[in-house]
Amino acid sequence: MSFLSYVNVALCLIGVGLLALVISFRQQKKHQSIYKYLAEDKDNESQSLGDWLEVIVPKSLSVNEKEIQQKLYDSGNYSFKYAHLYLPIKYSMLAIGSAIIGFMFYGSLELPMLIASISCWAIATLIVPDMILNARIKAYQAAINRQLPYLIDLLAVCVQTGMTIESSLSYLAKEMQGFDPKLAQLLQRTNERAQLVGLDKALDEVHSHIPTPEMRSFVMTLKQSLQYGSSIYSTLTTLSADIRQVSMLTTEERIGKLAAKMSVPLILFIMMPIVILIAAPGVMRMLSGA
Repeated sequence: MSFLSYVNVALCLIGVGLLALVISFRQQKKHQSIYKYLAEDKDNESQSLGDWLEVIVPKSLSVNEKEIQQKLYDSGNYSFKYAHLYLPIKYSMLAIGSAIIGFMFYGSLELPMLIASISCWAIATLIVPDMILNARIKAYQAAINRQLPYLIDLLAVCVQTGMTIESSLSYLAKEMQGFDPKLAQLLQRTNERAQLVGLDKALDEVHSHIPTPEMRSFVMTLKQSLQYGSSIYSTLTTLSADIRQVSMLTTEERIGKLAAKMSVPLILFIMMPIVILIAAPGVMRMLSGA
């Protein structure tokens, strides 16, 4: 194989790696401003090697058991006991798959293509599982956000009847088991943490667990009531209506973008074939006449 073939294979591998890094850094920057809200102040005069590695290594790549456990927790798996097997299984699949590809295609493929195949398998094995886990986290947060207005309405009713916020959350955690198990489990975890560290700290943990603007508004409303002792029935009903309105506007915005998104496949799969069909006879006559 020529030198240009080696260069093309190397450029393809570099392009795939850069694309994976760009996707990872975009996911990191997307959530950086949200997580920064609850972050504690740190001394920026000196940075260790670990701090630089945290900046360089993309957050979509799980590099230790603690990060994996945190991602599983953020995806709603509160009692998963096998997080320590995640990295060994992933690296075992990397080694076994690379060995199988090398054994099966050695001799039938040229060396650059064999290296490219093993490299693609390595990139897929290292990135795809973490991307699936990140997708599960986003799906879980989206599911909680969809049910949050209903939770706020039920909490407002409980508060209006004279119940405290703590007793209302405890009551709703039991009553919502049949309605929404995920939300009921989140409320149960919040009640358990509130008994250990206090409701104020437990609400901060809920926001760090579901770092969305809707959850932030909900948590800040409850914390304001706990701090000043003010009535929050009207505030909760207004907040619920605002969240529904924002959700409706977001849906309308997505619907409005469909026309622009549909124009791309229309141009590629309809307009271009029509242009080819119209121009092909004339081009063929010109070529036959020449």
